[in-house]
Amino acid sequence: MRRRGLVAFGLVLALALAGCSIPFVGHPEEPRGGDAIGWENGYWYDDPVEVTTSDGLNESEIEAVTARQMARIERLRDREFASTVPVEVISRAEYRNRSRSNGSAGPAGDPWNDQVWEALLLVGEDSGSSEAISDTRSDSVLGYYSSSQDRIVIVSESETPVVDRGTLAHELVHALQDQQFGLDESPATQDTQLARNGVVEGEANYVQNTYERRCGNRWNCISTPDGGSGGGGGGGSGNAGIFTVIVQPYVDGPAFVDSVYDDGGWDAVDALHEDYPASSEQIVHPERYPDETPVTVTVPDRSNAEWDRFDRDPVGDTVGEASIFATMYHNGQTEADRYSYVSQPSEGWAGDRVVPYQDGSGGGGYVWESRWDSERDAREFAGAYRDALTETHDAHNPRRNVYVVPEGPFADAFRVVREGRTVRIVNGPTVGELDGIHRSGS
Repeated sequence: MRRRGLVAFGLVLALALAGCSIPFVGHPEEPRGGDAIGWENGYWYDDPVEVTTSDGLNESEIEAVTARQMARIERLRDREFASTVPVEVISRAEYRNRSRSNGSAGPAGDPWNDQVWEALLLVGEDSGSSEAISDTRSDSVLGYYSSSQDRIVIVSESETPVVDRGTLAHELVHALQDQQFGLDESPATQDTQLARNGVVEGEANYVQNTYERRCGNRWNCISTPDGGSGGGGGGGSGNAGIFTVIVQPYVDGPAFVDSVYDDGGWDAVDALHEDYPASSEQIVHPERYPDETPVTVTVPDRSNAEWDRFDRDPVGDTVGEASIFATMYHNGQTEADRYSYVSQPSEGWAGDRVVPYQDGSGGGGYVWESRWDSERDAREFAGAYRDALTETHDAHNPRRNVYVVPEGPFADAFRVVREGRTVRIVNGPTVGELDGIHRSGS
């Protein structure tokens, strides 16, 4: 997941859509100076548009709907689009084809990232992380904004070009963000990517939700015909654990943005784009922003000559509280709601680092060191991870702190050690190779 901007995929949780009829109040045909907030390409935010949605939208109808929707996003967000954003509508099948041909999940075969997701007990050795991420997104994405191409693509569940108004609103917010603040930053770790997307996706969902409320009582809005994307947006047939991770910014982000907006209005939200939150923990718990920042965890290299770290910078990844919650949920270690992102074993996270290793024969392993707010928090996490190994993956415990999963996608040896507020998990193909990856002792 590292260095693979989720913004480009703009996964949107679909809303139930309904048309409405509201009196129209006229404006001048064109504002003085040729532009104004709430006016775009010949349409004011409350102008009617003459379109027929029952048979899909043709090119001119898409342009009209987009122009009015841009004006409405400006009205809600109180910021001006710098340029028109082209919109393309494609089928789900076409999106899957493009995803495969473009390698949208990242490079095919990524053993470094495979070890990160394996540490989370979410992607096993029977499925590469790149493929699993791509398959999950292919079933989930309703639309995306491409900052490199400065365009929006809406994914329609039917072959006719159906536009979901909520999806279009969401992606237009991304286009506005890119024009005003830039969306080219590539966060260094999985956790900082989730934190950044908590702002980017949280703001887009926040504005989208406001847009939908106005469609219910103040604005005349297009409806989505049967067979459109209004009822989609679930995890589909992809990896459920990956979906729980990548959807977290969309779930928790709006409440985080709302808390910042309540404190300082849109100026405060604007400031977030200059200084993103430091962790997914701050998105899950808005009250911890900005003061509770994560500690920096470093893992000393204690491997022998047979095992090496990857030539990557940074050499390890930080997965963070939201991803650890997904581990606990999908490995049966919490009864919390799937989208609450709060559980006893994951709360109290203070920082972590997963460092993958490889040997010359294609074998893999990792050292995952995590720091916690208290010894009790560390004990709860270590206990839950051990229970996930034994209860969910049938591991046996040949000696103290060592666990062996005998078969299945997570068949490996594990050493799980807690020292005060630190938990260190070492993984390797066999018990004998654990010390080769990370020598035990002080």
